Amino acid sequence: MSARAYARSISWFSIVGAAAALMHYLSAVVLEGWFGFSPGLANFLAFLLAFPISYIGHYALSFAGSANTHGNALPRFLLVACAGFASNQLMLLSLLHFSQLPFWLALAAVMVVVAVSTYLLSRFWAFKEGI
Repeated sequence: MSARAYARSISWFSIVGAAAALMHYLSAVVLEGWFGFSPGLANFLAFLLAFPISYIGHYALSFAGSANTHGNALPRFLLVACAGFASNQLMLLSLLHFSQLPFWLALAAVMVVVAVSTYLLSRFWAFKEGI
């Protein structure tokens, strides 16, 4: 991949990731704060709302140069996303249990940490051709 294509991929990944993260974050905060859902359930439902934005955007934009099919990329991306969510949920619930951080701040911190690992797994495995 050329440096220009790599920079474009990272740019789109950032934009799509930000859109999905915003959907996840705002949904979780609203579900937990306004509707009284437990933090774990609010986080899970928000993940479900953000997943389609993330997958479709990354498939169509971030990794558009990939010849990988949905049949190959979707199961891999789903696995990456679920692993990221499991890490997110574990870190979030741990932070809430062991600290005095409010839900909205703990969720924001955890989402930043998980985003980096999700990018790396998506880039080098989920959307990699031929594997």
